[in-house]
Amino acid sequence: MHAWGTLLLLWVTVEATEGCPSPCTCRALETMGLLVDCRGRGLVALPELPPNTRHLLLANNSLRSVPPGAFDHLPQLQMLNVTQNPWHCGCGLTYLRLWLEDRAPETLLQVQCASRDVPKPWPLLGQLTGYELGGCGWRVRTLWASPGLHWDWALVAVATLGLALLVGLLCLSVEPLP
Repeated sequence: MHAWGTLLLLWVTVEATEGCPSPCTCRALETMGLLVDCRGRGLVALPELPPNTRHLLLANNSLRSVPPGAFDHLPQLQMLNVTQNPWHCGCGLTYLRLWLEDRAPETLLQVQCASRDVPKPWPLLGQLTGYELGGCGWRVRTLWASPGLHWDWALVAVATLGLALLVGLLCLSVEPLP
């Protein structure tokens, strides 16, 4: 019976690592999912990753950008290491920045820019912050960011009008029909 258990474990491990990208190594995790280790492989682009990837190690490669939606097909992805890559911090890195900001903000602090193509200001030169993405269309316009007192009055007027319409509808619905 012990041999069957070993064979079953071996089969589960082989099934879990199926679809591993050729330059990387893969290992099944105890918690289901896959650890995909692509560290130090000289990658210049992301390999095609299996959908059950839970931990992805991309450190110490030659990655300069990440295409939009690159991790959208990886619903189990929990841990991502992208340090020690010569990132080109510009609009092409917006997706990675936003993904890390949402899921692993502490990793975002470790991502260093090797080059850039967007205008200053950079409060910390070489650090991927968000200020450098202002030219990518991701900033809220100043007019909407600090609308001022006249916007508050407009909001109060719209809310009052909405409330008046609601009261009018309620009064009409309460009257008996002839």
